[in-house]
Amino acid sequence: MTRSIFLIGFMAVGKTTVGRALADHLGWRFVDLDDVIAAAAGAPVAGLVAADEPDFRRRERAALAALCAQAAAGGLVVATGGGCAAHADNVEHMRAAGLVVALTAELAEVRRRAAGGPARPLLGDDAGAAALLAARLPAYRRAHATVPTDGATVAEVVGAIAAAAAASAAVPLPELAATVALGARSYPVRVSPALPDAGVLAALAGASRIAVVIDGNVAARWSAPLAAALPGLGPSAAWHVVAPGEASKSIASYQALCDALVAAGLDRGSALVAIGGGVVGDLAGFVAATLFRGVPVVHLPTTIVAMTDSAIGGKTGLDLAAGKNLVGAFWQPRLVSAHLPLLATLPAHERRAGFGELWKYGLLTGGGLWDLVAAHAGWAAGADDAPVPTSLTEVITRAAASKAWVVSVDEREQTGQRLLLNLGHTVGHAIEAEHGLAHGEAVGLGLVAACVVSHALGLAPADLAGEVAARLRTTGLAADPRAYLNEPALARLGVDKKRAGSRVRFVAVHDVGRCAPIDVEVDELRRILRSHPAV
Repeated sequence: MTRSIFLIGFMAVGKTTVGRALADHLGWRFVDLDDVIAAAAGAPVAGLVAADEPDFRRRERAALAALCAQAAAGGLVVATGGGCAAHADNVEHMRAAGLVVALTAELAEVRRRAAGGPARPLLGDDAGAAALLAARLPAYRRAHATVPTDGATVAEVVGAIAAAAAASAAVPLPELAATVALGARSYPVRVSPALPDAGVLAALAGASRIAVVIDGNVAARWSAPLAAALPGLGPSAAWHVVAPGEASKSIASYQALCDALVAAGLDRGSALVAIGGGVVGDLAGFVAATLFRGVPVVHLPTTIVAMTDSAIGGKTGLDLAAGKNLVGAFWQPRLVSAHLPLLATLPAHERRAGFGELWKYGLLTGGGLWDLVAAHAGWAAGADDAPVPTSLTEVITRAAASKAWVVSVDEREQTGQRLLLNLGHTVGHAIEAEHGLAHGEAVGLGLVAACVVSHALGLAPADLAGEVAARLRTTGLAADPRAYLNEPALARLGVDKKRAGSRVRFVAVHDVGRCAPIDVEVDELRRILRSHPAV
């Protein structure tokens, strides 16, 4: 492993300390970007920032460009300043030159570490620091990998970074969207403008046998090309076709698939490849988590929702009569490999539904993704045979990286960060269950509803719901929740999985890129949704 590593993150998260230790661990050279700038200017960084921050940022960009040129050869660890990633196109230069890792820490921990240290003129008071961190977060989320440092030793953080780097080393840097940093269970998320190649199966090297679980619609078009492109999926592999649709996420389907895999000769050394959308990913993932007490799985998602959301994060699930995803397990894959040509046969209505999730990530993370999704509205609303634009690679990459960031900091929904992914889902799930809409279509309506509720609670600007609705319509999605929020749909809000007593955990929208979970009384939520005007 020689790919250089750049450390980004807010001030006092430990970039310099961790960077030195990481370089020692790997036997590489360490460079602190601020030290390079200070040496060239003959003045401390704090003084340069306080005297003329724009001039400092120009110096910073020039010094970083020189380091990126050196980093391309590998073997370099670079610690950057807290604002470096958030200015100009610095983070894009770093992503092109090496693995970018964001270190995180709670603001209280940042203040504790900063006390007694060198001057930090931009830290300010609590409110100012929180605002500065919020402004920089979209840039930090552009990192390939995210490693929390709260409560961790330097050695533990170094180990987590090294594991993330090793997990992603085989993926070409231009196609590395993100690495889900989970220590020894870290894995890369690859987004490619080309069909899969032999590298996809490298993550399953050593498997005694590989079984393919593939959606029936996908199999009709792609099974032969994929078997040809991936020799490991040829005659020696066991192929199992799953009927399209949510009905396949049943206990009966799970048992039938397990029986078929055992009958095909799979054993504890075998592995699965899941090819399809969310249904196949959930079913195959749960089989992988439980068959022989767990076997490796690689996901090749074939829908926008799966590429950016459901295939990433390790959630698996089956449906019961009482509701969706009530049986499941967390089981992280070895690799998620998204290949845009597989979207070419995606029906137009599923493409539009996928944009419901893309709009969610744009609204959640900001950072240019909101407008990048808008730039692809024409393709979203186009005909079935509309060619997949190459530029969609960047949209999928950014959305997938956002999901990977959340999973890395809150894998099992313990800190509240993963709850952010529920944006638009509280109302969206109720509409989906009552009216049978596609998941992404319902999520889009839920995004508008979230903005309406947030404004009614004094949290969001009045025009935000209208802006979100207008953007949804450009991609062919319904945008007025009122048409779907009849009394039966509103009643379903009371059985939301995030409900606690009379209140529900609801992701509020303060503005594009600024969302946070709050507790709302279910009755208050219904009252607001019954009375809101057309959007």
